[in-house]
Amino acid sequence: MVYQPEAEMKVYYRDRAPDYDLVYSYPERQDDLRYLENYIPGLFSNLDVIDVAAGTGYWSQFIISQANSVLATDITQEALNQVKARQTKKPIDIKVIDAFSLDEIDQRFTGAFAGLWISHIPRQKLNDFLASLHSCLQSGSPVVFLDNSLSQCNRLPLSYTDRNGNTYQDRKLDSDSVYRVLKNFPSEAELRSVTRDYGSAHKYLEMENYWLFQYVAN
Repeated sequence: MVYQPEAEMKVYYRDRAPDYDLVYSYPERQDDLRYLENYIPGLFSNLDVIDVAAGTGYWSQFIISQANSVLATDITQEALNQVKARQTKKPIDIKVIDAFSLDEIDQRFTGAFAGLWISHIPRQKLNDFLASLHSCLQSGSPVVFLDNSLSQCNRLPLSYTDRNGNTYQDRKLDSDSVYRVLKNFPSEAELRSVTRDYGSAHKYLEMENYWLFQYVAN
């Protein structure tokens, strides 16, 4: 097994990039996905949106349908190459950057999205990420986080918990390499608590396979 500390997460996602979108093909997720694919873009109508840790841009392709612009960011070029390959009516911009260094972007956005990313942030670093994100947001920007519900553990059981309460899954790639990947499942109360100082009008939607959390930036 290859242990997967935070600093090496990009190795796992770089190697997984060609097959990452398979997670959106699981039969049990289809009803939730169709709803979210229609609901999320409307939250960003005519806005300039940053899609954080966008991976292959699965959600970027829907957001750009109603947004003014989308900047898809990720720590690996391999994933963002697939963003550029998507056929969209408007282009999606890309930038290789760490999600904890968004203050380095010379732009202020009017909306933010992060799909399947919050669960990969160590609990002790959630505030660091939020500070990074809000450094590039204008006041009044909608912020939307989407992630897996605990039902994901039916496919990928939790295998380890560290001293900070972070949970992990052991994941096997087609190369037969196995990675221990950080995967947390924050509760609605935890999400509200950690974002309390960053925004207002918090809303939480719990679905069978996903949860969606949104608020308005201060």
